[in-house]
Amino acid sequence: MRDVAAYILAKEAPMSAMKLQKLCYFAYGYHLAWEDRQLFPERFEAWANGPVVYELYEQHRGRFNLNRGDITGDPTVLDDDEQDSVNVVLENFRAFDAHELSAMTHQPGPWLDARERAGVTDLQRSDEELRDEEIADFFGALVGRED
Repeated sequence: MRDVAAYILAKEAPMSAMKLQKLCYFAYGYHLAWEDRQLFPERFEAWANGPVVYELYEQHRGRFNLNRGDITGDPTVLDDDEQDSVNVVLENFRAFDAHELSAMTHQPGPWLDARERAGVTDLQRSDEELRDEEIADFFGALVGRED
């Protein structure tokens, strides 16, 4: 996750921490759909403002804006397919701000499913994890993949 976040910041910084979290989510989801494998092992949690990787949050806690080098990671370790997945997401989502990206995650799908499993309301905290099979199904449907 740190390597992916560092890669995104190397290409697109500066950006808000919230936008970085959402771009990591979209990159993870599309990569899972396209390549049928995780982009990184860390799990997304169903926080009130959308999916968040807690370990990434720990890296930027208390900071609103992030620049290149603010997340410790090595962007050069991403393989070609991982870079391609992230690059396509950046090309298609870079124009959206953090709140627009967050709103996209609030549509019916993995985040909402996890929030419902946790039994929380809109602004309540939750550390319920998003399930890879739900993420894969959701993004697979977006890209027209049939299982």
